[in-house]
Amino acid sequence: MTDESHARPNRWKRFSDWDERPLRLDKFAAEDAANGFAAFKSPFDPKPGFSLAAGVVESMDGIASRDFDMIDFFIARYHLDPEIAPEAMAMPSLEVARMLVDMNVPRTTLVRLARGMTPAKLAEVVGHLSSLEIAFAYSKMRARQTPGNQAHVTNAKDDPLQMAADAATAVAFGFDEIETTMRVARNSWSNAVACAVGAAVGRWGTLFQCSSEEAEELKIGMAGFTSYAETVSVYGTEKSFIDGDDTPWSKAFLAAAYASRGIKMRCTSGAGSELLMGFHDRKSLLYLEARCLCLQRAMGAQGTQNGGIDGAPVTCTVPGGMRELMAENLIAVWLDLECASGNDARATESEIRVGAKILPYLIAGSDLICSGFGSILKYDNSFNASLLNGEELEDYLVLQRDFEADGGLTPVGETRVMELRARAVDAISAVLEELQLAKPTKDMKQSVVAASGSDETRTFSGRDVAMISEAIFARSITVIDVIKALAARGFTEEAENLLKLVRLRVSGDYLQTSAVVRDGRIVSAVNNPNDYQGPGTGYRLTDERRDEIVAIRDVLTRQEVLRVEATFRPAEVTRIAYKPVGPAATTRNEREVVIGISPAFGVKLFQTVAGHPLSAILRVLIAGITEGGGTARVVRMRHTADTSFLGLSAARLAGSGIGIGIQAKGTAVIHQKDRLPHNNLELFSNSPITKLEHYKRMGLNAAAYALGEMPEPVIVPTRGEAMGSRYHARVSLIYAIETEMTSEGAEPEEIDVTFIGAAA
Repeated sequence: MTDESHARPNRWKRFSDWDERPLRLDKFAAEDAANGFAAFKSPFDPKPGFSLAAGVVESMDGIASRDFDMIDFFIARYHLDPEIAPEAMAMPSLEVARMLVDMNVPRTTLVRLARGMTPAKLAEVVGHLSSLEIAFAYSKMRARQTPGNQAHVTNAKDDPLQMAADAATAVAFGFDEIETTMRVARNSWSNAVACAVGAAVGRWGTLFQCSSEEAEELKIGMAGFTSYAETVSVYGTEKSFIDGDDTPWSKAFLAAAYASRGIKMRCTSGAGSELLMGFHDRKSLLYLEARCLCLQRAMGAQGTQNGGIDGAPVTCTVPGGMRELMAENLIAVWLDLECASGNDARATESEIRVGAKILPYLIAGSDLICSGFGSILKYDNSFNASLLNGEELEDYLVLQRDFEADGGLTPVGETRVMELRARAVDAISAVLEELQLAKPTKDMKQSVVAASGSDETRTFSGRDVAMISEAIFARSITVIDVIKALAARGFTEEAENLLKLVRLRVSGDYLQTSAVVRDGRIVSAVNNPNDYQGPGTGYRLTDERRDEIVAIRDVLTRQEVLRVEATFRPAEVTRIAYKPVGPAATTRNEREVVIGISPAFGVKLFQTVAGHPLSAILRVLIAGITEGGGTARVVRMRHTADTSFLGLSAARLAGSGIGIGIQAKGTAVIHQKDRLPHNNLELFSNSPITKLEHYKRMGLNAAAYALGEMPEPVIVPTRGEAMGSRYHARVSLIYAIETEMTSEGAEPEEIDVTFIGAAA
């Protein structure tokens, strides 16, 4: 071994850089069908097949009826339509796949065919589609035309005050449904009451569920606190069902029980659940999920919470995992089920993968884009962190604005949020006091109203909440008692809002597929069917809805830029005076460096985007030129605001042939009179990170060039900041102000600059 090989590095350092990125926290599994790690295809998957005998399914997907397990039996008996199946199963899968993305084939035609397809057939068809095609087909096939969204509202303390405040906040942001669960199971009744009250603040119609043990959840629903349920879990293998002490028939009975009480009901299924339970039967994730979805349609369920759900993280470890989650959602809507399309469990630590995962759903739309957007902070999410959480809610609002896509949410101003949170805390406190469940103190309430998360609250202990919850259950308190308490304490609007929701359970209108409540009326697949058939059809943003979506906070306008700049002017006039002294002419001073300032420099604009007063910039530039042995002269250009031409024009006026051009935003250049306009000597293009010391050195270098020297160019170091995203809106508005003050052919103007007092 040579000395050279001893010294040779054994690792490219970029891998060490990558090791520090959040992505490295994600773990990835090898594709291994025998152990259940196969997204779309497994050699153990059955081939699509179907036969009838005397109107009865004789075989399905290669399995004779005598060998059916209970899932096969249920699907064959209640899902497959024997009048459609011979036609649907005989169609080539690739042809059906193309129909899914053919805008000329109506949704209704495809929904009919799905009723005659077996799980293996459905999986084979969608397996022909790319991710782009799946997203397109999903946009076409979803049941309701208008997209919606669903939120998680929980907190680490199960605190009812925070629960109510966060529920009211989620409702204000536009979530159509909110869902809670508990850190301590016995706190379910307290959580249910708090969320029901909070969701009634500000407007009515937001549906609410309390995710608990199935029997307990049904009791809470029967007490009137909840309006929907979606935790009736369904699995794709018989062993998984047996492990949960369930059968398709028991699940169907529970679904019917909810519906009989006027409670909207969805089942839950998702890729990876059988894998996590150890009963995957070596089948692909998509095939197992296709079985689950056929079961749900067979049960008569209103819809499905589908798309990985708790199994999403393990699904995303295998190749094609995210595509598989999209594919199973497509099967769900193809089967005409309402789809709360997953995106709840956080499947990755990579923010890039998070953004990539949500985007197809955002632009395609979904009945509920997330079956649990964490409207609260990650650590308060008792379901575990969602794909998107309170930390990222504003990012999501901006994505809506970026793509002009309706993700179901609407920006809300700070004042309105505080009003609603205070109202919700007062309302739930009134209920707790009126029903003699607890008496929150003023400090407890104040700590909750402004709190971003439970770490910042001084409120009920876990023991306090358990006592409240058990008292609600023991005393058989119902939603009617809560409505009466609200009314008795003067919360008339909230009492009426809650009563209207309870009244809906009597009418049963929101038991329609994909039903949500908007502006006091049911919007569902019945009265708002998705009729997408190409451009100009299907859901389109109205002008009013677009105005709502784009109204995020901190949006810059020309007026705002000028307003802010005007605030800097009083200080600047105490530091510098600009006196025009007539047209500027060329001199013969060979040491002279002319500084060409832009039209609005010190007139309408007074500070660079880095925050340096323009007086300070001129002061150090002149100081640098002087210290370097040069003579500075300031000229205002009025024919251009372009940096290169500011510098070149200045250079042509200077006796040395060297000039500096500088815009009010801080971009600066050293130029020489005989050079091409954009072939300068030195350029400071990143004004937001340019410091005064850089401008000082620019002045020194300009003087050196004037004296015929070759100085070391000044480099403003950058760490890869996204300068454009941070500053380009403001920069463009500033530049527009500059260019408005230009006049073609206008002569440069000599400026007598006087510095007043000390530098800023």
